[in-house]
Amino acid sequence: MRSPRRTIALIAALSLVSLIAITQLAFGNRKNRASSAAGLMDSRKQAIHALNRLTFGPAPGDVPRVMAMGVNQWIDLQLHPQRIDDSALQARLEPLRTLRMSTAELVENFPPPQVIRAVANGRLAEPSDSTRHAIYEAQLARYDDKMERKQEAANPETVNATTSPKPTAEDDEMARRQENRLYADAKAAQLQDLPPDQRLQAILKMSPEDASNFSTALAGKTREDFLEGMTPQQRETLEALGTPQRVVTEELLEGRLLRDTYSQRQLLEVMTDFWLNHFNVFIGKGADRYLLTSYERDVIRPHALGKFEDLLVATAQSPAMLFYLDNWLSVGPESDFARGLPGHPLNPQWRRRRFPPPYRRPAQHKNRASSGLNENYGRELMELHTLGVNGGYTQNDVIEVAKVLTGWTIKDPQRGGGFFFDERKHEPGDKQVLGHRIKSGGEKEGLQLLHMLAHNPSTAHFICTKLAVRFVSDSPPPALVDRMAHTFLKKDGDIREVLKTMFQSPEFWAADDYRAKVKTPLEFVVSALRASGADVTNPLPLVRELQVMGMPLYGAQPPTGYSMTAETWLNSSALLDRMNFAVTLASGRLHGARVDAVQLLDSSAPPTDPSQALADLENNLLDGDVSKQTHDTIAARLQDPKITQRKLDDPARPPNIGMIAGLLLGSPEFQKR
Repeated sequence: MRSPRRTIALIAALSLVSLIAITQLAFGNRKNRASSAAGLMDSRKQAIHALNRLTFGPAPGDVPRVMAMGVNQWIDLQLHPQRIDDSALQARLEPLRTLRMSTAELVENFPPPQVIRAVANGRLAEPSDSTRHAIYEAQLARYDDKMERKQEAANPETVNATTSPKPTAEDDEMARRQENRLYADAKAAQLQDLPPDQRLQAILKMSPEDASNFSTALAGKTREDFLEGMTPQQRETLEALGTPQRVVTEELLEGRLLRDTYSQRQLLEVMTDFWLNHFNVFIGKGADRYLLTSYERDVIRPHALGKFEDLLVATAQSPAMLFYLDNWLSVGPESDFARGLPGHPLNPQWRRRRFPPPYRRPAQHKNRASSGLNENYGRELMELHTLGVNGGYTQNDVIEVAKVLTGWTIKDPQRGGGFFFDERKHEPGDKQVLGHRIKSGGEKEGLQLLHMLAHNPSTAHFICTKLAVRFVSDSPPPALVDRMAHTFLKKDGDIREVLKTMFQSPEFWAADDYRAKVKTPLEFVVSALRASGADVTNPLPLVRELQVMGMPLYGAQPPTGYSMTAETWLNSSALLDRMNFAVTLASGRLHGARVDAVQLLDSSAPPTDPSQALADLENNLLDGDVSKQTHDTIAARLQDPKITQRKLDDPARPPNIGMIAGLLLGSPEFQKR
C-alpha cells in the first residue's frame, strides 16, 4: 500500500514555493508598483488582467471571448449588468427558496428560538398550516426538553454514596446524541425505499420530539440518500424540524457561493462583496441571522453600482445594520421616551453612555444597551463607512451624530420587522456635526447628516482608496486615488463613474501590477472553481473550506470586515490549506464539486506523458504565466506514483491529471490576481 507521505511532501514543497514567491512579490517591489504606470500590458494580458480584477477569476473560454469583444466593450458591459443574461445562475438559485422571502416570511416559516419561546409562553399562536405546525411542534418539544434539563441542572438530586456517580451533563449529552444518531440511521434505512413525499410524511407523523431528533441526528451519506428526490420545500421542511434557522443561514451561504462562481454579472458580484465587507454585518449576532438575506438582496446588491448616498441611506435604515451596531436601541437623553420614565431628571442612566463595539460587549449587557444614547453606529458611520479614521471628526461629533440618529430603529426585530422612525425616542433640538448646524427636524436630521457625509471630500478619498486597494494594488498610486475622488465629488458619488475613471487610468494597466494582488481565501476558492470548470452541486463543503482558511462568509465579527491586503493572508499554514484544497478539488475528491480535469487539456484524449499534461495545464489554467521555479518544482515530481499512476501490468496508464491541475491551482501564480 502506498504511503500518503509522497503527496504530503509534494504539497508542502509547493506551499513553501508559494510562500516565498508571493511574499517577495507582495512586499519586495510594492513601492515601485504603486508609483509607476510605465510599461503597459499587451492586449492578451489586458484581457486576463481585466478578468482577474473585475471578476472572481477567468472561467474556461473567458479570455478569447473578452479579446473578441474588446476589453473596453467588455468592461462597459460589466458596468451595466442589467444588459447581461444571467438566467443560468437563476436556475441554480431556484431551489433556494429563502433567498426570495421577506424577513417576516423567514421568521414565520423557520421560527427562531425567540418565536418558539413566545409560543411556549402563550404570547404567540402556532400556525394552522399542517407543515409549519409540525415544525413549530418539533421546536416546542426541543424547547420543553431544554427547560427540563435546565431545571434538573439547577436542582440536582442527592446522590446516594453507595450508588454509582451520576453521569456529567457532557456525558449525558453525548449519550443522547449517539442514541439519536442510531435511531435516525435505523429509521432512514426503514423508509429509504419509499417515494420522497411518503418519506417526509412518515417523519411528519412522528411525535414532535422524535421528528426533531431524527432531523437533527441525520447526517452524512445517510442524510444525502434520504433527501434524494425531494423538492426544495420538502428538504427545507425536513431540515427545519431539527434547526429552522440553519435553513436560512445555509441557503444564504449557498446562494453567495453560487453567485460568485456562476454569475455572468461578475463585476456586480465583486462590488457586492466589496460593499458587504465595507458595510460589514456579522451573521453570528442574534437576529442578523435572519436579517442578512434581505440586507444583501435589497440593500447592497441593488445599490452596488449606483450612487453612494443611496447606498449609505439604505444601509443606515437597514434592520441588519441597525441591529448589528445597536442603533435600534439608542434613545435620546432628553427625548419624550426618556422623560416619561420615573425619576428621569435625577437618573444618570439616561445621560450619555458609551458602549464598546458589539464584538466586545459581554453577553449580560443585553438589557443595559437600551438605557441611553448608543454611539456604536455613529462612530462606525464616520470612521468606517464614510470619512475614515483620519476624517477630521471629534468625539463630540460622534455624540452629536448619535443624537441625530436616535429614533432610527426597528419595528419588532425578532419578528422580522422593518425600519421605522420613532419620534418619541429621538433627541430634540439642533445638533452640531463637523461644524455644521443640523436643525431639529426628526427623521430629516438623519437624512441631512448622511447627505453631508456622502459629499464630504474625506469620504470621497476614503472610499476611492479602498476601491483602488481592491482593484489596483495594496498601496495604490496617490494620483489615481485623487482622480477617482475628483470623479466621486463631481458625479455626485456615482460608483459606476468612479470605477470607470479607475479602469480607464494607465495605473490600472501598469505591467508591474499584472498578477500582483494576493487573493483572499474567498477569491482563491471561487477562482479555483471557475478556472477548473467545477460543477458545484452542494456549496456547503466549500463554505466549510472558507472557514478553515479563516474567511467564513459573513463571519467577520468586528465592523472593520476582512482585510483586502496581502499581509493578512500570507503565512505557511494558510498557504498549505490552499494547496490542500486545490489538490482535493482538482482531483475530484471534494464533496459537492465535480471537476473533470481531463477537460482542461488541449487534447480530448489524456496524454500518457505527464510533462505534456503539465504543459497543457500551464497554458489553460494560467495562460502560460508560470515561473521557472514553479514549473521546475512540479516537473521534478512528475514521476511520483501518485501522479504517474503506472502499474507493472499497465505502464501506459494516463497520469493523474487532477493532481497536476491541483498543484497548479495551488501555485503562487494562481494565488495572485
